[in-house]
Amino acid sequence: MSKLSQQHSERTKNELLKAAARLFTEKGYNAVTIREIARNAGCSHTTLYIYFKDKEALLYALSEPSLTHLKAQLEHVLSQKNNQSEQKLISFCLLFIHFCLRHRNMYRIFFETKPSRVDEAHPEIEINKIRIEIFQLLKQALCECLPNNVSDSAQLSYSRILFYLIRGIIGTYMESEETVEALSQRLTPTFIEAFDVLLTGFTRRVEKE
Repeated sequence: MSKLSQQHSERTKNELLKAAARLFTEKGYNAVTIREIARNAGCSHTTLYIYFKDKEALLYALSEPSLTHLKAQLEHVLSQKNNQSEQKLISFCLLFIHFCLRHRNMYRIFFETKPSRVDEAHPEIEINKIRIEIFQLLKQALCECLPNNVSDSAQLSYSRILFYLIRGIIGTYMESEETVEALSQRLTPTFIEAFDVLLTGFTRRVEKE
């Protein structure tokens, strides 16, 4: 392939991705067709299939780079040996919140489009593997803060509850006109208090059992 042809191919692929992101955001993944994406990108649907097998492949291409980068950042937080477990958990949660609020226009594509159960061993959709891996990191961060005698079922339940809290925070400010920096400066102490209260509740419940 000549350099000119390669550049044209990359432009076409990028236009398809931009069209898919725009349409998925505006109309929802399920309502958008392959033909509509191709038309908005200025090409035929047969051209689209040269670059992407189907809509799920588009979803993966849109989400994988950012989610893989987020996962690496979260793993780095958990690898910090000088930090206490509670501090790692707080840093983990804040990083996740900041990421989602910084990508508000793509949040539903990244996390809410064709999701699977967080405990599904073999998800059918490729992008759900990364989503589940991120949830497992959240579970790891939380379990390091809990007593050692927490059952596996309780670990999963508490991790889900923490995830509900995080998703609730994100959803509350999804339509806010404030910048991530402004929200962070104003509300980080409240977020930290919420995590602390939840963790205290989990610990007390485990101790009672």
